[in-house]
Amino acid sequence: MRVRLCAQARAIENECFVAITGSVGNLPKIENFDLNYSQSAVFTPSDFSFPSNAIKSEATANTEMILISDVDLKLLDELHSYGSVRNLKNRRLDFYSLTLKEPSGKSNN
Repeated sequence: MRVRLCAQARAIENECFVAITGSVGNLPKIENFDLNYSQSAVFTPSDFSFPSNAIKSEATANTEMILISDVDLKLLDELHSYGSVRNLKNRRLDFYSLTLKEPSGKSNN
């Protein structure tokens, strides 16, 4: 649940899609991996054009299956321009700024 809840929080905070997956089923000949439990899911931001619970799709818990989910990246563009919270546009530039850092190992000579 820790991974699931943190991934869902990142989708909401960063206004992006986040997919999680894990191993489900049994691998009897591998030590400490004899039984795996998981639930794959695709999370969304939580705003008008997205599901209110921020879950685009999720697999049945602890069931071997494939989860396929279509995401519309144009919805993210609309969210960043017209959403109820605009993280990038409303950031406090008087508190901090974003700068591009030179790749390590390069000199300015």
